[in-house]
Amino acid sequence: MSGPSDQPFRRVLVANRGEIAVRIIRACHEMGMEAVAVYSDVDRTAAHVRAADSAVRLGPPPPAESYLRIDAIIEAAVSSGAEAVHPGYGFLSEREAFARAVEEAGLAWVGPPPAAIAALGDKLAARRAAKAAGVPCVPGTLEPAPVDRPDELDSILLAAREVGFPLLVKAAAGGGGRGMRRVVSPDELAGALLAGSREAASAFGDGSVYVEREIIPARHVEVQLLGDAEGTVVALGERDCSTQRRHQKLIEEAPAPGLTESDRRRLHAMAERLGAAAGLRNAATCEFLYDGDGPFWFLEVNTRLQVEHPVTELVAGVDIVQEQFRIAAGRPLSARVRAAAERAARPTSHAIELRISAEDPARVFAPSPGLITRWRMPSGPGIRVDTAVEAGDRVPAEYDPLIAKLIVHAEDREGALARLRRALDETEVGGIQTTLPFHRAMLEEPGFIDASGLSTTWVDGHWDGPAARAPWVRVALLAAGLVALEDGTTAAGPGAGEVPGRSRATGSAWRDAGRVAAIDRWPT
Repeated sequence: MSGPSDQPFRRVLVANRGEIAVRIIRACHEMGMEAVAVYSDVDRTAAHVRAADSAVRLGPPPPAESYLRIDAIIEAAVSSGAEAVHPGYGFLSEREAFARAVEEAGLAWVGPPPAAIAALGDKLAARRAAKAAGVPCVPGTLEPAPVDRPDELDSILLAAREVGFPLLVKAAAGGGGRGMRRVVSPDELAGALLAGSREAASAFGDGSVYVEREIIPARHVEVQLLGDAEGTVVALGERDCSTQRRHQKLIEEAPAPGLTESDRRRLHAMAERLGAAAGLRNAATCEFLYDGDGPFWFLEVNTRLQVEHPVTELVAGVDIVQEQFRIAAGRPLSARVRAAAERAARPTSHAIELRISAEDPARVFAPSPGLITRWRMPSGPGIRVDTAVEAGDRVPAEYDPLIAKLIVHAEDREGALARLRRALDETEVGGIQTTLPFHRAMLEEPGFIDASGLSTTWVDGHWDGPAARAPWVRVALLAAGLVALEDGTTAAGPGAGEVPGRSRATGSAWRDAGRVAAIDRWPT
């Protein structure tokens, strides 16, 4: 049990926003710690600000002027009397400079130490560390491509031919697909290197890129690690995050379907070996590609808490965020964590997470910020919703469009899928377009239901948003026609935006608005 007697710190600053900030603040309160929030002007009344014990303004909405300002966050932590800083995920969570600045200010950093971030957060450094630890890597280069030296193009072309086409140009820093380019033939390589480097420099402040073999079809399987100051590193289990588009995850689950106990032990051991070699402390995730028959290929390490950590928490029976705080306070891994690691290769339940984002799956998942007019989340046995929004909130355009994580937990995968269908039936979001139609469609997809179609390229190769939306548009048009018939109206009449035979004063405005919304957005 957690509570005031388990208090690692007196006060913690949470250097993030949205659902992850709320989730961390809840962990603080359960452990008897005060939580300090930070916010930009657009987040002045946001849920994480309201949930915290106090809050400090950082600046205007653009991240570069608020949530990415190391100086402002350090000043906020010191002035508020915080003893520790939890970065959440995204923003500054994997910046070695931020972790070092926190420690230099005399505060505890709730995450891997700066040296581990440097060793594992940079993909090239992580690949070198994996090779040294005897962990097989996806074939590719181990040094940055000489993008700014055209005279060395022949050398990178030679290395690329050895890797094999098609291949990927990838950013050494950051993730989320930024800086990544697919290269099918040698004549495309020079342009892809330049374009990828420019995007990486803009997104992460580091334009270093390298080349890596494209392994398709493949599954994305990752291992949750926890390490303490005594040098103990354990795996809490693995997750399958294969359902993604353009390297952005959409659905995650634990454990990974189809793996044997032997597969799991081998995978967990490789991740633990790499974490120990890099001096990992606190939470990190070791990511692999798996083709179903061959080896697990090491991909990268995320030196932070992952968006999808709840599925591991539910299956392992461990609060990862609370454990992060204990580790940051210098405590060894808890008995609960050690016991969970012992049984990780023999999971006895299943959890699935859907990322509900303000994006339109019929329009290439384009962002859809705006005002949320209706918000109804599911509840009941085995359901968890991590969110920071409610009806009446506006989803800002400046930040990641993730607005909620819907997580279900059941005895097995079949039970989790049934529970997820029921949960989606109870879920309603209005005013903005979300990814809910995509999630509902996936739960009817045979390859997802039996896990045979799990692949990092399935969505990009099979999902046709406009085609999936078309039947709903026909239903909406039919419904609108039936309403018109019931009202005794016809297609001819007043100008656009009005329902014939009805005046705005007698209620046509809301019906017309609803009709437009039904056509413009999918039923939610």
